Amino acid sequence: MSPNSAPEVQILLVEDSEPDILLTEEAFAEARVRNQLHVVRDGEEALQFLRRQGEHARAPRPDVILMDINMPRKNGLEVLEEVKADPELRTIPILILTTSQAEEDVRRSYAGHASGYVVKPVGFENFLQAIRAFEEFWLTFVRFPPRA
Repeated sequence: MSPNSAPEVQILLVEDSEPDILLTEEAFAEARVRNQLHVVRDGEEALQFLRRQGEHARAPRPDVILMDINMPRKNGLEVLEEVKADPELRTIPILILTTSQAEEDVRRSYAGHASGYVVKPVGFENFLQAIRAFEEFWLTFVRFPPRA
C-alpha cells in the first residue's frame, strides 16, 4: 500500500501543556503526517474520549495514543493502567511522550505495557525530528489492530 493510499490514522494526544500541544500540532503539520490528531488535556478527559462519554460520545477509536505523564486530575500512568485493564481498549498502543527522565517513570510505563517511552526533545527542530521518526515507524510500518 502506498503512503498516499494508506488510511488516515487516528491519533489521540493526551497533553495538558498548551505550548506542547501547539508544538505537536505544528510538528505533525510540518512533517505532513496523514492523520487526524485529537487532543485532550488531562487523564480524566482521555478516559472519557476513549469510552465515548459526555462530549466525546462520537469520538473515533484512536489507533495510537501519545500521552504525557504529568497531568492534572489523573496522570498518564494511571490512565495507562486503566486502559490496559480494559478489554475494549487494551490493544491500543500507548507511547509515553514526556519531559520526565526519571527511571521510575520509565520502569512503571513499561511495566504498565506502554509501547514506548520518549523524552520530549528540546527545541522545535529536535521535536520535529522526533515526530518524523514517529511517522516513519508508527505511521508507515506498523499495522494497527482493527478498529471496533
